[in-house]
Amino acid sequence: MNEPAIDLRTWRQFLAVAEELHFGRAAQRLAMTQPPVTQAIARLEGALGLRLFDRTRRRVTLTPAGEALVPEVRALLAQAQALPARARAAAEGEVGRVRLAFVSTAGFEQVPAWVRAFRTHSPGVALELVEATGDVQLAAFTRGEIDAGLMLHAPGAAPPGLARLAVASEPMVLALPAQHPLAKAERLGLAQVLAEPLVIFPRRIVPSLHDTVMAVYQAAGRVPRIAQEAIQMQTIVNLVAGGIGVAWVPASVTQFRRAGVVYRGAEALAAGPGRQRVALPQCDTSLVWAAGAVPPALARFVAFVRAQVGG
Repeated sequence: MNEPAIDLRTWRQFLAVAEELHFGRAAQRLAMTQPPVTQAIARLEGALGLRLFDRTRRRVTLTPAGEALVPEVRALLAQAQALPARARAAAEGEVGRVRLAFVSTAGFEQVPAWVRAFRTHSPGVALELVEATGDVQLAAFTRGEIDAGLMLHAPGAAPPGLARLAVASEPMVLALPAQHPLAKAERLGLAQVLAEPLVIFPRRIVPSLHDTVMAVYQAAGRVPRIAQEAIQMQTIVNLVAGGIGVAWVPASVTQFRRAGVVYRGAEALAAGPGRQRVALPQCDTSLVWAAGAVPPALARFVAFVRAQVGG
């Protein structure tokens, strides 16, 4: 059964009569004469097939059906009145949602701080968060499941085909089992480090960063002994703590305070006869999103992040 289509004007007339309980006062409130209001209520009752008002010469009262409609009609008219402002807010990115994927390293510091600040900055925009590696993010972009992502990559090797905003650059550091003899050494010889079993993420996860780590071994004429591959940085660190091997991880991972792991940076690594310090590989984090037309809420988030990083 098809319900009758009733326009907002008729509902306004109904609400005026329901609140005034007097057709004459309702007509004055609506800046109308009384007959059109009376006729509108009659048409409304006819369309619904029920009485909304009981009328006598002395008074007008709501029927149970009419009384039940009053709060619903108030809400309907309030929503209708708010629609133009909401449309303008959506066009300006003040309301909406941003589906943001992020790698685990961004989850240590950037994501929590930005979510908190963005909620204050744009309370009408909902951030929907999902932790995902770079390969998973690229697939999600293809399927239209995310709007933006925070990705790790080697410097100058951001994923092609996406708009990009650089948000961080950091060195990679060495994670060692705390009980390993090298963990207690003041200086580490690069040859010793490269001889250790390696725990690393699969190349498909972040190809450019995987190649950057492999380049350290290639430059030294070494072939890495890969003991174990793992996807998440926390898992890699846990495997290091378990004595499976050493790992090269972004410096931000040092915020993951895992017992049984020691992190060593460039100041502890030396190479060659002169024991010169080693230049560690670098990694970048970028905010990426689909190139082309940018939805207003996403544009607002990108502008917010740009302000945070000074880009």
